[in-house]
Amino acid sequence: MVGTIINIIGFIAFFILASFLSKGKGAFLIAGYNTMSDSEKAEFDEMALCKFTGKIMYGISFSILLWALSEILEIQAMYFIGLVLFFCFILFGLVYFNTGNRFKKKGN
Repeated sequence: MVGTIINIIGFIAFFILASFLSKGKGAFLIAGYNTMSDSEKAEFDEMALCKFTGKIMYGISFSILLWALSEILEIQAMYFIGLVLFFCFILFGLVYFNTGNRFKKKGN
Protein backbone atom coordinates (compact mmCIF):
# COMPACT_ATOMS: atom_id res chain seq x y z
CA MET A 1 0.00 0.00 0.00
CA VAL A 2 2.80 2.44 0.88
CA GLY A 3 4.57 1.60 -2.39
CA THR A 4 1.40 2.40 -4.32
CA ILE A 5 1.09 5.79 -2.65
CA ILE A 6 4.74 6.59 -3.34
CA ASN A 7 4.33 5.60 -7.00
CA ILE A 8 1.20 7.73 -7.36
CA ILE A 9 2.98 10.73 -5.81
CA GLY A 10 5.93 10.13 -8.16
CA PHE A 11 3.58 9.90 -11.13
CA ILE A 12 1.89 13.17 -10.22
CA ALA A 13 5.23 14.95 -9.71
CA PHE A 14 6.68 13.74 -13.01
CA PHE A 15 3.44 14.52 -14.86
CA ILE A 16 3.39 18.09 -13.53
CA LEU A 17 7.06 18.59 -14.50
CA ALA A 18 6.36 17.09 -17.94
CA SER A 19 3.46 19.52 -18.44
CA PHE A 20 5.64 22.44 -17.41
CA LEU A 21 8.53 21.42 -19.69
CA SER A 22 6.35 20.57 -22.70
CA LYS A 23 5.19 24.19 -22.75
CA GLY A 24 8.80 25.21 -23.38
CA LYS A 25 9.38 26.52 -19.88
CA GLY A 26 11.67 25.30 -17.11
CA ALA A 27 15.00 24.85 -18.89
CA PHE A 28 16.65 25.48 -15.52
CA LEU A 29 15.33 22.06 -14.47
CA ILE A 30 17.30 20.23 -17.17
CA ALA A 31 20.53 18.85 -15.73
CA GLY A 32 23.55 19.83 -17.76
CA TYR A 33 21.79 22.69 -19.50
CA ASN A 34 21.43 24.72 -16.33
CA THR A 35 25.16 24.38 -15.57
CA MET A 36 26.26 25.78 -18.95
CA SER A 37 27.59 29.29 -19.32
CA ASP A 38 25.35 31.85 -20.97
CA SER A 39 27.39 31.71 -24.18
CA GLU A 40 26.95 27.92 -24.35
CA LYS A 41 23.21 28.19 -23.64
CA ALA A 42 22.89 30.68 -26.51
CA GLU A 43 23.86 27.91 -28.94
CA PHE A 44 20.85 25.76 -28.03
CA ASP A 45 17.18 25.93 -28.99
CA GLU A 46 15.79 26.08 -25.47
CA MET A 47 12.16 25.61 -26.55
CA ALA A 48 12.89 22.41 -28.50
CA LEU A 49 15.03 21.06 -25.67
CA CYS A 50 12.30 21.68 -23.11
CA LYS A 51 9.58 20.17 -25.29
CA PHE A 52 11.58 17.00 -25.93
CA THR A 53 12.45 16.66 -22.24
CA GLY A 54 8.75 17.06 -21.45
CA LYS A 55 7.89 14.21 -23.83
CA ILE A 56 10.46 11.95 -22.18
CA MET A 57 9.05 12.90 -18.78
CA TYR A 58 5.52 11.97 -19.94
CA GLY A 59 6.88 8.54 -20.86
CA ILE A 60 8.60 8.15 -17.50
CA SER A 61 5.45 9.22 -15.65
CA PHE A 62 3.47 6.62 -17.63
CA SER A 63 5.98 3.98 -16.54
CA ILE A 64 5.57 5.00 -12.91
CA LEU A 65 1.78 4.85 -13.34
CA LEU A 66 2.14 1.27 -14.58
CA TRP A 67 4.08 0.43 -11.41
CA ALA A 68 1.25 1.80 -9.26
CA LEU A 69 -1.41 0.00 -11.30
CA SER A 70 0.52 -3.26 -11.05
CA GLU A 71 0.27 -3.07 -7.26
CA ILE A 72 -3.38 -2.04 -7.27
CA LEU A 73 -4.48 -4.68 -9.80
CA GLU A 74 -1.91 -7.24 -8.59
CA ILE A 75 -0.60 -7.86 -12.11
CA GLN A 76 3.16 -8.28 -11.82
CA ALA A 77 3.68 -8.27 -15.60
CA MET A 78 2.52 -4.65 -15.63
CA TYR A 79 5.37 -3.75 -13.28
CA PHE A 80 7.96 -5.34 -15.57
CA ILE A 81 6.48 -3.64 -18.64
CA GLY A 82 6.71 -0.31 -16.81
CA LEU A 83 10.27 -1.05 -15.75
CA VAL A 84 11.36 -1.90 -19.30
CA LEU A 85 9.62 1.22 -20.64
CA PHE A 86 11.26 3.34 -17.93
CA PHE A 87 14.76 2.25 -18.95
CA CYS A 88 13.92 2.49 -22.66
CA PHE A 89 12.73 6.10 -22.29
CA ILE A 90 15.84 7.05 -20.34
CA LEU A 91 18.19 5.31 -22.76
CA PHE A 92 16.44 6.79 -25.80
CA GLY A 93 16.52 10.27 -24.26
CA LEU A 94 20.23 10.04 -23.45
CA VAL A 95 21.16 8.82 -26.93
CA TYR A 96 18.89 11.31 -28.70
CA PHE A 97 20.11 14.27 -26.62
CA ASN A 98 23.79 13.48 -27.06
CA THR A 99 23.96 12.63 -30.76
CA GLY A 100 23.41 14.68 -33.87
CA ASN A 101 23.35 18.21 -32.40
CA ARG A 102 19.55 18.12 -32.67
CA PHE A 103 19.01 20.95 -30.22
CA LYS A 104 21.63 23.37 -31.53
CA LYS A 105 20.29 26.51 -33.15
CA LYS A 106 20.37 26.35 -36.94
CA GLY A 107 22.84 29.20 -37.43
CA ASN A 108 25.53 27.62 -35.21
